This record gives sequence, structure tokens and C-alpha cells, in this order.
Amino acid sequence: MKRILYTILWLLFSAGAMVAQTLRYHRPAEFFEEALVIGNGTMGGVVYGGTDVDRISLNDITLWTGEPCNMKLFSPEAHTYIPAIRDALKKGNYREADRLQKNVQGHFSQNYQPLGQLQIHYLDTEGEVSNYRRRLDIGNATAHTVFHRGKYQYATEYFATYPDSGIVVRITTDSPEGVKARISLTCQLPHRISVKDGVLRNDGYAAYTSLPNYYAADEKFFYDENRGVHFRTAVKVSADTTKDDGDGIIISGGKQVVIYITNATSFSGYDKDPVREGRPYKELAEQRLHSLSARAYNDLLNRHMNDYKAIFDRVKLSLGKTLDDKRPTDVVLLEYRDENIFNPDLEALYFQFGRYLLISCSRTPNVPANLQGLWNEHILPPWSCNYTSNINLEENYWAAETAALPEMHQSLFTYMKGLQGSGELTAKAYYGVDKGWCLAHNTDIWAMTCPVGLRTGDPSWANWNMGGAWVSTHIWEHYTFSLDKKFLEEYYPVLKGAAEFCLEWLISTKDMGVEGSDYLITAPSTSPENIFITSEGYHGRTCYGGFADLAMVRECLTDARNAAQELGIDRDFIVQAEEALSRLQPYKIGKRGNLQEWFYDWDDEDPYHRHQSHLFGIYPGHNVDDGVHTKEEIYRAASRSLEIKGDQSTGWSTGWRVNLYARLHDAKNAYHIYRKLLSYVSPDGYQGPDYHRGGGTYPNLLDAHSPFQIDGNFGGCAGVIEMLMQSEYTLGDKGKPNVVVELLPALPENWKEGSVSGIRARGGITVDMTWKDGKVATLTLAAQKRCRIVLKANGVSKVIKLKKGKNVLK
Repeated sequence: MKRILYTILWLLFSAGAMVAQTLRYHRPAEFFEEALVIGNGTMGGVVYGGTDVDRISLNDITLWTGEPCNMKLFSPEAHTYIPAIRDALKKGNYREADRLQKNVQGHFSQNYQPLGQLQIHYLDTEGEVSNYRRRLDIGNATAHTVFHRGKYQYATEYFATYPDSGIVVRITTDSPEGVKARISLTCQLPHRISVKDGVLRNDGYAAYTSLPNYYAADEKFFYDENRGVHFRTAVKVSADTTKDDGDGIIISGGKQVVIYITNATSFSGYDKDPVREGRPYKELAEQRLHSLSARAYNDLLNRHMNDYKAIFDRVKLSLGKTLDDKRPTDVVLLEYRDENIFNPDLEALYFQFGRYLLISCSRTPNVPANLQGLWNEHILPPWSCNYTSNINLEENYWAAETAALPEMHQSLFTYMKGLQGSGELTAKAYYGVDKGWCLAHNTDIWAMTCPVGLRTGDPSWANWNMGGAWVSTHIWEHYTFSLDKKFLEEYYPVLKGAAEFCLEWLISTKDMGVEGSDYLITAPSTSPENIFITSEGYHGRTCYGGFADLAMVRECLTDARNAAQELGIDRDFIVQAEEALSRLQPYKIGKRGNLQEWFYDWDDEDPYHRHQSHLFGIYPGHNVDDGVHTKEEIYRAASRSLEIKGDQSTGWSTGWRVNLYARLHDAKNAYHIYRKLLSYVSPDGYQGPDYHRGGGTYPNLLDAHSPFQIDGNFGGCAGVIEMLMQSEYTLGDKGKPNVVVELLPALPENWKEGSVSGIRARGGITVDMTWKDGKVATLTLAAQKRCRIVLKANGVSKVIKLKKGKNVLK
């Protein structure tokens, strides 16, 4: 009897967990923003689940336009304009500084490209379609479509397998006629489709250079069959009866059909010519197809699920009583616009969906998740679907450590080595800095680092140069969670190089004509995409001493110094970094009680601007100690800045604000903004009477910038943990680490009861806890090694000693 009771309880628990990990829909997807995304970290699919024609858009994260960055594309004389820009700023001539800044611009980034689309045309479409269901199970990374045609059921299962490098589709039916369909491929790039012996192949190539969609030019793509990244997509169909049919494959029977899809590109590195030095992509695609199709379907599925679940299952989250809601996700999301509706399952699902997305799009060495993660259907995607380094690239990885996905972070780290090499050239050519490396507003698979714009870009975005300082802080972040000194030794030169650029780029306020002052600042400076209004009424972009720059410089120098101390090396560099940190311009608090973004107390052209880069030191940074203001004073001013900006913004910006409010211990606003992030947004192509636009979430739970950018998904995922747990890792006297773990620092009123397990704190600690009535009820901390920490919970702060392994605390 007891065993039966346990079984019933287990089934009830499993059912509740399944609901919180499933996206459900009752009709096929018409638009991208309704379709379901799958991916193995390199290859991705966008599943529409049609009944007459089923479409699966395909992507390969290494398929980009372009070639390795070439010094011919650089402007080696650009740095000669820096003194003139500084002189214009010193004179207060911001208009002239903006004009001169355009001379410090190089080429644009390249475009991420769609691979093509697999189409399944059903040949027997007689009979009414009924009982349609479509779902994505993020618990095991499988998508499903089920419907009846007449009285017979058709079921399709889709998954992208990392162990076996491909996408697998299985169609089953109980119709006596079996499956009758035609399989074909389409592609927007130059290509040639062929069919031989039951294998469908598409050989194509991308442009060797391209321009972004926002650049005014008649021709955006430049093709040459002997240049650029080449690819082969190979598709094999396993069914009772198939035959080659021109550029497709006909299936004419069988209760089960399995479709195997593989791809390979010639991309072999940011500095390798994809034709002369490229990978043998045709052979790779064929090898993958042979290996994939040689395994039984159930074997492929089990290998895929075992691999995926070993990562995904690390973290469990419950934010309240399960609703057991089987309604379509888009219906639930639309209903959630009503602020009186509380839906803990949807809120937890969004968090876990972020983890699902990062596992699905970031497992390729040297190629991190891009602006749309992995999934793009446009040859001219918004903002080139590139890596935008003034927030978006970094936000993609905010949850990598806390949400127990450190392996996914590796794609970014390996990529940084390419940025360092390219960035050293940019530092010299564009800024006259001989030590270190830098990164500007955009980058791409070729690790370009130069400021973009082709001398026509608006300096507010084109001339920003703090990308290296920002992205390199992820190195120290990873170390504080992993305590992996081998990793730190390997990537220390990258972090130090970013810091060295900062040291060389800083200039004294005295040299910029600021009387009675000798602080270090940056000049020229811009604050990402924002515009100031001077006291004379000029709407400017270029200034000196922007506080976004200074916050990032402070974080980068602190991290590099800490890394050197932890490794016991580079004493001279430590001294140099500490001296610079002591001389950095302190923060300023403006006339409205806000934390100033500009050196002078200027107004913003747009007071509600989406960027809040000057709040970097609050989050994702950790260092606001400027030697003048208290932490409390800076936090109050940061809160005031957010209050002035309001709560309407883009998707990624909303995700950032969730984390900022959480770091400020403002539970009410953190939760309010999280709900804003989950605001229903209609698909871009939809123009119906209930059309909803703005930043938020599409029906398929992808982030609406809008249009789609994936960074908001990852920012929101990180924000949930930031509300539940925060941690610090600092170095005290003689380099001894100080670890602080704070539980429920910004717990929303609506999350009074819940549980979480597997989230990670700095210091190599994993946290499992339950809470009730807003207080921690049970707690287990698993430590990588013996340590002493400060634990803050339930209003009490105390020092505790942890043994290696699990520590059950009361």
C-alpha cells in the first residue's frame, strides 16, 4: 500500500513538473515568433508544425558572411584624430568632437545567415484536421506535433542531438496508408540541390562580405563562389518506400518515417580563410549523416536526452502552487497581461526556458550565442544578428554561472582569444594605444573589434570602445564560481590585456581643462546609444568622463588585479592597477538625486532611454566603491535613475532592469519589471485587432526587443536567481577570499513559498533551499572545498564554516 501511495505521489509530482516545463499550442505556427526552437549548440531548427506543409527552418551558428579581418579594411591613421577630438572637448566644442569622431570608424560587422528550410509536403491531405496539439518539452529538449486527419493520427517528434551532431525528425501514423509526403529543401543563399540514392543535399556559400540592413547602399551582398563560408546540408529519409524525385524525396508508405538532417560549414576559425584553409565540410556533413542514420531512433533519442538532462536537470525551481494549466502557452501569456493574474508556473517556465535556450545555442567552441542565439531566418537580419558588445553579448551569459551552465560559458571564453588578437590591432590603429586590446560596439564570427560606421555612423553607438573592458570581466566571474586556477592562468592574459588598454586610455581631468581636479577619466567617451543635451542646448554624443566608461574600467581593473593576486604574479601590474583605481573619477549625484551618466549634470535627450550603462557597477558589476560616496548613497542614486527611466523599455533592457532592482534589494520593482518582461507581444507579421507591440515576450516565449533578440530571455533567467540568491567573492588581506551568500535578498511578495535547488553561488557553492512565508525553511550548501563564508538569511548575518560536500544547515 505504501509503495502504491509513493507511486501516486511521484506521478502527481511529475505531472506538475511537466506542466512547468512544457510550452503548449493548439494550432500550427504561422509566424516565426510562434514556432518552436530546437538546437544542439551548433545546428538549430525552427519548427512550425504544419498539417499540410510542415516547415523546419535550419541554422548553423558558423554560417556567416565575410572572411578573416584584413588590415586593408582598417584605417591605420584613425588614431591621429584622437588629439584633435580631445582638444575640441577641452574647448567645450562638442559638435566638432562629434564630427571628428566619424574619422575614428571602420567597417561594419558581417551578417549571420540562415541555412535553409526543410519542408515536409503531405501528399494525402483529404479529411478534416482535428485534435491538433503542438508542444516543446524543455525538460528533455524535444518538440512534438500531433493531430488527426479524418480518423487517423499523425505524430511528429523533433530533436537536435549534440552527441550525434544533427537534427532528427520522426513521423508516425496509424493510417493504413502510412505516411505520404515529399521532402524538399529551400535556401536563400547561392546553392545547388541534388538528390542521389535517397540522400538530399544542398551545397551553397555565403557572401564574402556584406553590409548591415540599416546602411544605405544599393548592394548589400558580394558573392564569389571561390570565397566565403561554404556549407553542405545532407538529409536522409528512412521509410518503407522512398524514391528520388528531382530535387526532393517522395515517401509513399510506412507507419514510421525518420528524417536525419546534418550540416557542416567550411568555417575553421576567425583567422582562417574559409576556402583555402577551411574545413572539409562536404566530408564532415557526410560523416555526420552516416553516423547519425546508422543508429536506431530510440538510441538517438536516449543519447540526446541523457546528454541534455545531465545539464538541464541540475536546477529545479518552484515559485508557488502548481496550477496544472494545460491551456496553450500563448493564451496563458496573453492572460498574464492582467496584473491581477498570478501564475507561478509561467514565471518558473520562463526561467527554465532561458536555461534551455543557452544549452541549445552555446556549445560551439569559439562561437558564442549571437543576437538571436542561433535561430535566424533572414539574410539581412536585424542588426546583422551579430554580437553587440555594449550589453547584448554579455547579457547572453549572465545566467551561465548562477543557473549551473558553466560549460555554455566556454564558447565565449574561447572566442575572447580571437578578440584579443584583433583588438590589439584596433587599439593601435584607432586609439594609438600600444599595450592591451579593445573591442568596440559590434563584433562577429571573425572577431572584428574596430569601431563601426564607415565614417557615417552616429558616434553614440559607432564609437564606443569599452567592449573589451566589459566582456573580459566574465573571466573573473567564471573563476569566482569555479575556483579553477588552470582556467584563470589560461585566460589571465586576455583579462590583463583588456585592463592594460584601460590603463593606457585613461587621461587626467587636469589635462582636459577641469580646474582643481586630477582624476582619471576617458576621453573621448560615449555612453552606449545615448545622447546628452548641453547647457547651451546642443544634443551631443561625444564627451569626456562618461560614468559608464568609468564603471567598466573600475570593474575590469579590479578583476585583473584580483586575478594577478590570486595567481601570485605581476606585482608591478597590481601596483599600477591599484594606483589607477585610487585616481578614478568618483561618481557624481545629479540635481534630481540620480546617478549621473555624464561628467556634467546634463539631461538626456530621451529621459526614458533603454540603456542604463552608467549603472554597470551595480549590475552586472560588483564595484561601486569610489572612495567618496557610500554604497548606500550610490544605490539610492541608482534607484532614482531607474525611477526616472520608468518601466517601459525594450526586452533586453527590461531583463537588465530586473537584475538591477534585485541587486538594489527592491523586490517590489524587480518583480514588477519581471512581469513587464513577460508582457505578451504579437508576432511581427501579425496585424490583427488585438495586435500588441513593444518589449516583452512573443507567443513562443522568445524575447521581443522587438523584433526578436534572445538577450532578454537570458537577462530574465538571471534575474530570477538574483531575486532568490546573491553572492560576493572579494579578496581581503593577503589575498584571502571573502565569500558572502545572501538568501532571498529581493523575494517578491507573490513568491512567499517555494523551492530551488542547484543554483550556484560564488566561492564554489551550490544552494538548495525551500522557503515559507518569505523566510528560508530548509537549506543545504554544497561546497567544492572547506571554507568559511558569511551567510545572510532571514534577517541574520553570521559566519559559518562549510566542509567539502553537502552541508545541511538549520
